[in-house]
Amino acid sequence: MKYPALDVRGADADRVLALVDDFAPTAVEDLSDGLSIFFSSASRRDAARAAVEATFPSASATAREVDDEDWARRSQENLTPVTVGRITVTPPWGVQDSGDESSSLRSVTILPSMGFGTGHHATTRLCIAALQRLNVAGRTVLDVGTGSGVLAIAASLLGASRSVGLDDDADAITAAQENLELNPQAEATMLVADLRAADVGSADIVIANLTGGLLISAALTLQDFVARGGSLVLSGLMAVEERDVLAAFPTWTVEHRSEEDEWLCLTLQRSSVRS
Repeated sequence: MKYPALDVRGADADRVLALVDDFAPTAVEDLSDGLSIFFSSASRRDAARAAVEATFPSASATAREVDDEDWARRSQENLTPVTVGRITVTPPWGVQDSGDESSSLRSVTILPSMGFGTGHHATTRLCIAALQRLNVAGRTVLDVGTGSGVLAIAASLLGASRSVGLDDDADAITAAQENLELNPQAEATMLVADLRAADVGSADIVIANLTGGLLISAALTLQDFVARGGSLVLSGLMAVEERDVLAAFPTWTVEHRSEEDEWLCLTLQRSSVRS
C-alpha cells in the first residue's frame, strides 16, 4: 500500500501546517529541514501542494508516494503524553493507570496516526486550557472542526452535560469515533456535516479551532451556534490574523487571550445580550 505524502522545505512549519489543515492531512513527520505531511488521497495531497506553492513561492514542495505500511508508527512512535492542567492527552502506548478514580486528572487517549489533535500542537493545548478556565461541568459543548475529537472528548471528561464534535471530513469523524471508543469514560457525539449547514442547535460553549480565514468566513454561523450567555472559543489563528478575525465578530468582547508560538486562542463573550 502506498501513502500520498508531501515534503515541504524552506517554509515556517507552523504556517505550513495551518495552511494544509484545510486538506485534511492524516499525519506529519518532522524532517531535518522541513516536514513530511501525509494525506488520505493523492488529490488532497496535490491540492495542498498547490496551496503551499502559491503561499510560499520560495519553498520546496515535493509530492511522493510512500511505500511503507509502517510509516504511521515511525512518524508517531516518539510522541509522549502531553498534560495541560487536569487533562493529559496520550497515545495508547503512553496510557498509565493511576489506580485512583478520585483523582482530578483526566486522560484522553488519541491515536496519533489518525490526524492532528494529539496535544502536541499549540492550538490544541490552548483550547484544552480554555475549556478548563470556562469550567464546562454541566454545560453543553460544540467542537467545530473536531478532527481527532480530542477537544470534544476532553470536554466530556471535564463534566460537560453534552459534547458534540462536528467536522465536514468523513475520515476525520471516523477517526474521532475510533478515538472515542478508546475513551469509554467519555460520552460525545461525532457528526459529519458542513458547519454552515449543520443542524446541531446551540451550545453553552462553542470551540472553533480552525484557520484564521475560515473563522472569518464562518463567523456568522459560529455566532449562531452559541447559546444565550455562552462563550465562543476561537483558535487556529496566528497573531498576525487577530485583528481581521476579531473584526468579523464586532458584537463580541475578548474575555481571555492566550498565545503560544504565535498561535492564539481567544475566548469571546457577547458585548450585550440580545433580546
